[in-house]
Amino acid sequence: MQLKKSGPLLAAAVVTFLSVGCQTYERKPLDLAEHSDAWHARSPVSQPVLEFASQLDEQSDRPTTFDPSDGISIAEGEVIALVFNADLRLARARAEVAAATADNAGLWEDPVFQIDVLRITESVANPWIVSPGLALTIPLSGRLEAEKDRADAAVQAELYRVAEAEWNVRLQLRRTWARWSALQLRIDETRALLDGLDSLVASTSRLAEAGELVRTEAALFAIERLQQRTKLRRFEGEATEVELGLRMQLGLAPEAPVTFVAALHVDDLLVNASADVAVTNLTLARLRAEYEVAEQSLRRAILKQYPDLTIGPAYESDEGQSRVGFLGAIPIPILNANRQEIAETTAARALARAEIETMYERTIGALAAVRVRAQSLADQRTAIEMDVIPLVDAQLKDARQLLQLGEGGALVLLESLTRAQDTKLELIDLRLRQVVTASEFDMLVGPKLPTTIDRSSADDGEVNP
Repeated sequence: MQLKKSGPLLAAAVVTFLSVGCQTYERKPLDLAEHSDAWHARSPVSQPVLEFASQLDEQSDRPTTFDPSDGISIAEGEVIALVFNADLRLARARAEVAAATADNAGLWEDPVFQIDVLRITESVANPWIVSPGLALTIPLSGRLEAEKDRADAAVQAELYRVAEAEWNVRLQLRRTWARWSALQLRIDETRALLDGLDSLVASTSRLAEAGELVRTEAALFAIERLQQRTKLRRFEGEATEVELGLRMQLGLAPEAPVTFVAALHVDDLLVNASADVAVTNLTLARLRAEYEVAEQSLRRAILKQYPDLTIGPAYESDEGQSRVGFLGAIPIPILNANRQEIAETTAARALARAEIETMYERTIGALAAVRVRAQSLADQRTAIEMDVIPLVDAQLKDARQLLQLGEGGALVLLESLTRAQDTKLELIDLRLRQVVTASEFDMLVGPKLPTTIDRSSADDGEVNP
């Protein structure tokens, strides 16, 4: 055998064989300027949002009209957030990583081409010994099927994580929206009080100049007006800051030209009281999926201790004589036997079980506490609306009449005004706390789960409900 002639051809054949199926690398540099332009170009009426709203409308029992042109409502805001929210886009990207792993899991190992070339140092007619071979691993253990099942379980777990993130984003948006709405109500109430104080400051000043009212009492109205103006500026500043937070939760730029519609509605917290939290709670659903991943990980580790067969054709050329045969190898699991991975995955499965059992206990306990708090807030609101507000209104009416009749009562009127204002703000705060409690209740109970989780992907412009 002449190595000088056959060597280049053999090398070329090996390179060609090894390059079959190989992918090429393509660099994709970051461009934050381009992303910034796309971010600032996002709009509530963009095509991805409208298409997603249409999909949700088709699946809903109570169809609604998505029209943010007259201001964005909380329901419309949830749709926009599901498309553009940054946390959701990250969660979906992580699910894509798991999906890519699952799509390529359980593949056979590449065959191994090997060649031994020896030269006999003594002077012989054919001094070269060439022994090429091709080794192929045949998976007898079943671990490849286990790897595929584990990867599929990991995808399911990531999809449940996405569903959990979507639900949390919706509820966080409701809480932020309620806080912003409460601030708008506080601003409206404070402005109304300031309008009344402007006229009272003018009238009490005239009474003080006429000697019908002590100047120190008249000055209290001016002082109260200044304090309310300071409070108004604080409310307006907080509302602006919270409104920026709303834009960020929607995935819009801070200067996005959108208008929000205030809403501070309190739903019945006990509508889903009979729901099976163990089934509907999304955190428990995600932990249940992660437990299945732990199960499949242990199964794969157990199967990996069993050997796979390596076999393939072999050829040898020795002193001009050719020999054809096969090579084979099989590991003997007596020293390692994958004991470390089996021990680790066994402990990981026990941890996954403890996590879901602990979360179940916490969820049931938190749900009981939320129900107690909801009832307490409802009782407080009823007491204010039925008992406190009528008394404050009656006292305010009487104090105004006394002042108009010139029978004093300026301090009583001022006290009545501030007491009425404090009562209204307290009622707004109660409504806000009820909305927050309702969102906590919904988070614990969870939405109605579908029978299967869709594996279709979602990126910055596409969302699959």
